[in-house]
Amino acid sequence: MFNSKSKSSFDETPNHANTLIGAGTIITGDLESNGDIRIDGTLKGNLTGKAKIIIGADGLVEGNINGLQADIMGKVTGNIKVKELLYLHGSTQVNGDICAGKLQVEPTAVFNGNCIMGTNVVELKKDLATAVNL
Repeated sequence: MFNSKSKSSFDETPNHANTLIGAGTIITGDLESNGDIRIDGTLKGNLTGKAKIIIGADGLVEGNINGLQADIMGKVTGNIKVKELLYLHGSTQVNGDICAGKLQVEPTAVFNGNCIMGTNVVELKKDLATAVNL
């Protein structure tokens, strides 16, 4: 009757592999995941996810993030490209450009960079790159 999953919870279906990078863990290098991924530690590299990406309140990413959806509560220094919804929670700090289908920002979140939004973000970004190269 009621769904007890919060917005920031992992998908619990058997075909979904969940990855958790715990607080105090530091990873240097690029990271790719087919399932949901949550980072509460530090990633110094690019993150690519094919499902939900969650950066916890103590999470830090120094690199670009590419994925389907993302909930950011921590700090990101790099560009974020999300096909669906990008949600910037509470004390989020993002320094970099955002490219998202939809963007939700809480009033206390901080974002410094450019933003492109819309359902055809990928095509729009390609068109802009082509126009600049002409």
